[in-house]
Amino acid sequence: MSASSLPNPLISRRRALQLFGIGAGAAVLAGCVPSGTAGPAAGAAGLDGGDPTDFSFASWSLTEESAKPALEGTLTSYEKAKGVAIKRTAFPYNEYINQLMLQVTGGQFTGAAHVDVAWLGSLAATGKLQDLSSLASGRGYTSSALQAATFDGTQYALPWTIGAIGLIANSETLGKAGLSADAFPTTVDEFEKALVSLKGLGGGLIPYAASTKAAQLKDILIWMQTFGSPLVDGDTITIGDDASVEAVTWYKGLYDQGLIAADVDRFDARSLFAQGRAAMYDDAPVGRGAVTKESPDANLAAKLAPVSRPVLKAGDTPRALVWGGAIAVVNGAGAPTAGDFAQYATSDLDAILADYKLRGLPPATTEALASSEVSSDTFGAAFSERITATASSNPLWKFTAYSQIESAIADQVQAVLVGSASPKDAMKKAGEAAQKLVG
Repeated sequence: MSASSLPNPLISRRRALQLFGIGAGAAVLAGCVPSGTAGPAAGAAGLDGGDPTDFSFASWSLTEESAKPALEGTLTSYEKAKGVAIKRTAFPYNEYINQLMLQVTGGQFTGAAHVDVAWLGSLAATGKLQDLSSLASGRGYTSSALQAATFDGTQYALPWTIGAIGLIANSETLGKAGLSADAFPTTVDEFEKALVSLKGLGGGLIPYAASTKAAQLKDILIWMQTFGSPLVDGDTITIGDDASVEAVTWYKGLYDQGLIAADVDRFDARSLFAQGRAAMYDDAPVGRGAVTKESPDANLAAKLAPVSRPVLKAGDTPRALVWGGAIAVVNGAGAPTAGDFAQYATSDLDAILADYKLRGLPPATTEALASSEVSSDTFGAAFSERITATASSNPLWKFTAYSQIESAIADQVQAVLVGSASPKDAMKKAGEAAQKLVG
């Protein structure tokens, strides 16, 4: 995460409700966000010799058929080992952060919370997350994983499954166009030519199932960075600069040539790819399970080929967006045991490998990454080498209103794609709208 300071350390109750889209009917649950400078909550994380107690654990994955068995296995193993009961709290992913914020700010949830690393800044602003740096020490977490679970210089969570979002291609389809994952185009110009070759295969094939629906058009940000836009300079949104305009102009060109398709989000892209109707798309490692389960091709798993994102000019570092989950500890009843559980779930080798066997998500410790169970995973190893190795956090995540900022940008990018605005005018508006949301 960014090490920059929070732009708005003082968040009023009304502001918190606005930021998270919380309606008036739920306001009574929200309570008040603490006044004063946001920072880690008081209280030592972990048991530190104390007796374990019951605590609560929240996760969106407990609502997902594919992920729930893995989490239940981890929770049950800890309960048996420590002789405690863990209260499960679950909300679907799209509702999770709103509901969790309501319960945290209202004092209705304390304990361990599974979090998307993008949410740390918002949760840290409540002043109720513990500093887990003492629990992170000496547990073998990779430096990049620790950084992903850090905000404003504080270890607000322990990294659990840290990877990235990058390009995944079908190696068989690439081969039909004379391309390969091992010699994938390295520059944007070469990449565009490759997409033209793939389109030439016919049959309605979409060369690149890139995101074009407003809800997922935040994916354009990584292409803006590829073209050289920093996105943020201090507390200033830089979108509207030449690089962002150039990136959107290029994206519009792909759209007009039919190299990317209209009305595609992540779920659409997975479906298109699974059905063999798209040659490549953007996803995190978790997408592997989704596309192979849906595909009529029983051998699709062997054809999945993670590839490095092309760069603007030879020698540039490929861009990728950090993606992952971590476990934070909300101060209050049960917090010490919740901290101990967070450490166990994210760094105990047996717990990690049991989880990996079911979910296949990249672990956050060097020991687990080096294990035969993980290192023998061809897809996972290639994804780590070609994508995760150069991944970085979204600089917009440091702003509490980052999701609204991304939406403001996405709306303007969509206007460009449908031809209702020029790239230059739209990016100028996007930058201005985003800046107003900084605070």
